[in-house]
Amino acid sequence: MDVDQHENFPIASVLLPKALRAPVGIIYQVVRTAADISAEGQWNAAERHARLADFRAGLDAIAQRRAAPVHALLFGKLAGVIAQYELPLEPFYDLLDGCAQDIDTNRYADRAALVDYCRRSAHPVGHLLLHLVGAATPDNLADADAICTASQLISFWLDVAADWQRQHVYLPQADLRRFGVTEAQIAEGVVDDAWRALMAHEIAFVRATLISGAPLALRMPGRLGIELSGAVHAGLRYLERIERAGYDVFRKRPVLNLFDWCVVAARTLTMQLSRRVGMAARSIEGNA
Repeated sequence: MDVDQHENFPIASVLLPKALRAPVGIIYQVVRTAADISAEGQWNAAERHARLADFRAGLDAIAQRRAAPVHALLFGKLAGVIAQYELPLEPFYDLLDGCAQDIDTNRYADRAALVDYCRRSAHPVGHLLLHLVGAATPDNLADADAICTASQLISFWLDVAADWQRQHVYLPQADLRRFGVTEAQIAEGVVDDAWRALMAHEIAFVRATLISGAPLALRMPGRLGIELSGAVHAGLRYLERIERAGYDVFRKRPVLNLFDWCVVAARTLTMQLSRRVGMAARSIEGNA
């Protein structure tokens, strides 16, 4: 599983149960289409909001059991999935709210505001997956929220430079001030002691959040549990790669190579066989 701004939960992997691949693929297509609208650089904000409003009309049509006025084929498929699996529509509306927020908001005052954004941009996908498998219990939803929040934040820390180009800074403004990092430094890609301290602070929070949600993988059966374990360990490995690069995410975006994926696979297997999370909220780079 790669970490991408729009891929905050396992999507259509070969590890997913075969019966789920088609509905998950349709949900992913809907999520990706809405996210692409919000990020489309050729449209101004008003145009992007207008297209999201059309998308919302498609959801309204599903709720009213009539044909969608836009993206008729896509919403027709989605309506079938929603009916078959009795999915709630609220997560889809939340995703649209997140997309609209990303058009209008390019700075976040503090971590609480950023995590609240994740509630709309990332959590709904995890909720939908749990509803698909009939496992949307309070504990499972809470752990899924933790995994989705962490995955979203990992993508932000990997893409600091790319997000700056689109005039977005997801690092909380309060943390920038606390560690003495300016936006001019981000623009210039300056990696100094202040930047490293800031990133270490952000990564510590993400690691702890990801690990807190990891028990979900042990509660999910079969392939889905393996997929979730892999997602957790892939996220942790990305954090280790950022640390190993000295927190320099500007000159070369950290990526996972073949060895890294072997490490992820080994840790996933160990977690599944031991039936224990077996991770501490700190880097284990020195052990791999």
